[in-house]
Amino acid sequence: MLTRFAVAPSGFKESLSAQAAADAIAEGVRRVVPDAEVDLIPLVDGGEGTARALASATGGRLVALPATGPLGEPVGTHFALLGTGSGAGSDLGSADTAVVEMAAVAGLSLVPHGLRDPGATTTYGVGELIRAALDTGVRRILVGCGDSGTSDGGAGALQALGARLLDEDGFELPHGGRELTRLHHIDPKGLDPRLAHTELLVACNPYNVLCGERGVARVFGPQKGATPAQVEELSAGLENWAYVLTRDLPVTCDLYGGPGTGASGGLGAGLAALGARLLPRFEVLLDHLDLDARLARADLVLTAEGALDHQTPRGKVPAEVARRAKLNGRPVLALAGTLGEGAHTVPGVDAFTGILPAPMALAEALLRASELLTDATERALRMILLGAGLPRGAGV
Repeated sequence: MLTRFAVAPSGFKESLSAQAAADAIAEGVRRVVPDAEVDLIPLVDGGEGTARALASATGGRLVALPATGPLGEPVGTHFALLGTGSGAGSDLGSADTAVVEMAAVAGLSLVPHGLRDPGATTTYGVGELIRAALDTGVRRILVGCGDSGTSDGGAGALQALGARLLDEDGFELPHGGRELTRLHHIDPKGLDPRLAHTELLVACNPYNVLCGERGVARVFGPQKGATPAQVEELSAGLENWAYVLTRDLPVTCDLYGGPGTGASGGLGAGLAALGARLLPRFEVLLDHLDLDARLARADLVLTAEGALDHQTPRGKVPAEVARRAKLNGRPVLALAGTLGEGAHTVPGVDAFTGILPAPMALAEALLRASELLTDATERALRMILLGAGLPRGAGV
C-alpha cells in the first residue's frame, strides 16, 4: 500500500507557484489516501519564487523596494537577505548572502501579453537590485535566473551597475536587445567598485547558451513574443554583445557558448563578464532542502511542471527530481499542464499524465490550474492503486 508521498513540483509559469502546485497535488493525494503522509517539497529553479523560498528556508527576510521593470516602468519588487538556517551541505545559509531573483523585476509575467517584445525589454532592474543588495553590505550575491521576459544579454543590468554601452558615435544605447547590434564600445570605468569585493554567483540552467543554433534567442525568443525576423535580429545582437564584452572587459570564459551564458535571455553572459560564476542551478538551490533523503523515504514521488517535453531533461525540475529519486530506487509520477514531443523519454519518470480532462482555452486552463492539477492527481493515483491491486498475470 502506498502511504508515503513526496510531492516535489516546480511552478506552472504564469499560473501556479511551486507551493500552490504542491498544495494542489497533496489535495488530490488525500482524496485517494486520506491518511497519507505527504511531504511537500516545492522546488524553485532560479525563477519565480526563488528569493522568497530561500529566505523562508534559511530564516531570512525579503527586502521590498521599487525598481525598473522589463518595460522600463517602475515595479514593486524585492530581494532576499538569507539567514543562517540552511541544511547541511549548503553554503547559502549566511547573513552575508543576498538573493536577487531576476524574474521578480524582469520576468515574463511582468510583461502583458499585448506588449511582449523581447527586443525592447530590459534587465536594468536586475542591476538596480544588485546595487541595492550591495548597499546592505553583503559579501555574496546569488542571482537566480529563470522565467525571464528579456533578451538583452544583461546589458540593462550592466548599465544600472555603471557601465556605459556606446554606439559608434559615442552615444549611450537605449534599453532592449535589438539595440545590441549597434553596440560599438563598453566603457567600464563607472562600474560599481563594490563588485570587485563581492562574490557574484549565478544559479542558471547550464544547457542555456548565448549564441549559435541553440542560442537563447532562437530557443526562447518565440516564447517571449519574438517573430522569426526578430529572433534573427536578437541572435545577431547577442553575437555582437559577446564580441564587445570579450574585447572590452577582462573576460576569462567563453561567452558565446559557455554553459549558462544564455540564462535569462543572456543575463548569464553579462554577469559572467563582470566576474560572476555561473553555477548549475540545482547544485546551488536544492541542497538546503535535504531533497535526496526526503525522496528516499517516499513510496511514490510526484513531480510536476507546466510542460513535459523534449526540453524537460535539459535542466528542468521534473528531470532533476526523477534523477535523484532513481538514485534511491523510488518510482516517479510526473504531471504536466501540457504534454509535448519527447514527454515519454524523460529519464527516471515512470509514468506521466496531462492535467487537462478535455480541450479548453489556455486562459481557462491557467485560471483553473489548481483544480485541474488536483483532479489529475486523483485520477492518476486511483489508476496506480488499481494496478497495484490486480493479481499478477491478470489481463484480458
